[in-house]
Amino acid sequence: MGRKSDPDRFSVTKDGLFPGILFALFVRLCVAAYPYSGYKSPPMYGDFEAQRHWQEITVHTPALFWYHNTTQNDLQYWGLDYPPLTAYHSYLMGLVADWIDPESVRLFASRGYEDEVHKLFMRLTVFISDIYFYVSAVLCICIDMERVKPKLVKNVFKRCDIGVILLLLYPGLILIDHGHFQYNCVSLGLFMWATFFIIAIENHMLATTCFVLALNYKQMELYHSLPFFIYLLRSCFNDVHQKWKLYTFINQFNKLTVVVVSCFIIIWFPLVSSWKDINQIIFRLFPLKRGVFEDKVSNVWCFANVFIKLKEIYTNEQMAKICLSATALAGSLSCIDLFFRCNKQKFVLSLINVSLAFFLFSFQVHEKTILLVAIPVALHLPDDPFMCFWFLLVSNFSMLPLLIRDGLIVPFVATTLIYMMFFSISIKIANPSSGVFAMFSAFKVYSSVKPNKLKNSMFLNLLSLNFLFSCLGMVGLTLGAMFIKPLPKFPDLWPLLISVYSCSHFILFFLYFNYQQLLIPKAPQAKPKLN
Repeated sequence: MGRKSDPDRFSVTKDGLFPGILFALFVRLCVAAYPYSGYKSPPMYGDFEAQRHWQEITVHTPALFWYHNTTQNDLQYWGLDYPPLTAYHSYLMGLVADWIDPESVRLFASRGYEDEVHKLFMRLTVFISDIYFYVSAVLCICIDMERVKPKLVKNVFKRCDIGVILLLLYPGLILIDHGHFQYNCVSLGLFMWATFFIIAIENHMLATTCFVLALNYKQMELYHSLPFFIYLLRSCFNDVHQKWKLYTFINQFNKLTVVVVSCFIIIWFPLVSSWKDINQIIFRLFPLKRGVFEDKVSNVWCFANVFIKLKEIYTNEQMAKICLSATALAGSLSCIDLFFRCNKQKFVLSLINVSLAFFLFSFQVHEKTILLVAIPVALHLPDDPFMCFWFLLVSNFSMLPLLIRDGLIVPFVATTLIYMMFFSISIKIANPSSGVFAMFSAFKVYSSVKPNKLKNSMFLNLLSLNFLFSCLGMVGLTLGAMFIKPLPKFPDLWPLLISVYSCSHFILFFLYFNYQQLLIPKAPQAKPKLN
C-alpha cells in the first residue's frame, strides 16, 4: 500500500524494546505470586475454581453436554457460560493437567483443589496465553506504529519501545488475568490482532477471522462488534465513480459473510446436534436471571440505583429492554459518524465510544468488563496521551473493591505506581526539562505531541488541576476502603462510593471521546486489499 518505513529508526529504539517486554513479563509473574479469586473460600471458591472446573468438565464429559445440566455437569456449580472457544481452551489445558496431575481434574473429587503444583500450572497457562495472544499483537502494532512514515512522527508515544511498555504495563489487565485469574488476554489479544489487520495490514479477511475468534472466546467482545461491522461494511464500497460498484460491493460483502459463517460453523459444530443445543448455549451465554447488575459496578444503572431502586420497580425482562434501548441510543452517534465519515482514526475512537456505551448502559455488566474499553483507549494513547492515561488510571481504580476482596491491594498499588512512573519517563524523554510531576501537567504532555498547535494553555492548566483533584479523590477512596471500616448499616459504602466516583468520570470521558471522534474530518480512505 506504499507505506514508508525506515529500519534505521526502528534500530534506535529496539535496544530498549526487549528489556521493556521482559520487565512487563516480570511484573506479571510478581502479581501471580499473590492470591487469586476464591483463594481458600469454600464452598464456591471463585474464578480460579471456575476455570479449573471447566477443565474437569470438558475432559470427562462429551462435548454435546458441556452446556447442559446433567448428573456429571451441575450447572449451578460454575457451569460453562462462555462461548465454545473458551470450552476448547479449557479442554486442551485439562488434557495437560490430567497428564501432569490427574487429581486436579478428577470428576467431582477435585472441587476446591488448591495443590501448589496445580496452581503453578494454572498461572503458567495464563502467562503463556498472554505471550502468544496479547503480547505478540501489542508488539506488532507498536512496531508498525513507529515504522510508518517515521520522518513525520515526532510523537514520543509512537516510539516502539515506549508504546509497547505502556500497553503491556496497563495495570488493569495484569491484575485481573494474573492476579484475580482470568484469560482476558486471549480474547483481547485476538481483538488486538483483528485491529492490527485493519489499521496496519489492511487485510479485512484476516481481521474478520480474528474478531470472530475473539467473539467466540468471550461474548463480551460484542462491545467491539458494531465498529468492526460498520468499518468492514464500508470497506465493501469502492469509489462512487467505479463502473462495477454494485458488483464489487456484493463480491466483497459475500467474502466477508463466508468468513463469518464458516468460522461459526467450524467452532459450533462439535457442540450442537439440534436447535435445542444452540438455544441452550445462547441461554448460558446471556442469562437474564442474574439481574441488571450483581456487585457494585461503575455504570449508569448502579449509579441510578442509589436513588431509584430499579430492581424493585422493573422485572429483569423489562430492564433488559431498557438497557438494550439505552445502549443502542448511546452508541448510535459514534456508529453513524463512522459509517458516513469512515477512516482508521475514527475506527479506533468508535471502538472506545461504543464499548463505553455498552459498559455504561448494557445489561449485566461486570466490573472487569471495563477492560474492553481500556484496551482501545490504550491504543489511542499516542494520539491523546493525557486523557487516555487519565482514563486508564480511573478504569483500574474502578475495579478496586474486587481487588481488595481478592487480597491484591499491594499489587494494585505497585502496578499503578509503576505505570505512572513509566508515563512520567515518557514525558521526560519528550521534554528533558520536565520535572518529576510533569504527568500532572496537560500542557507538558501535549507539548510533546503537538508542539506547534498549543496557543492557549489556560484550558490545559485547568485540565491539569482537574486531573490532580481526580487523583487525590482516588487516593482518598483507596485509603478509606483499606483502613476505615464502614458502619454496619452501610456495609457496601466504599464499593458504592468507588463505583459512583468512577462512573461520573466515565460519563465525562464518554462525552469527551465522542466529541473527539466528531471533530476528526473524513480523510481519503485507501482502497482495501480484498484478499
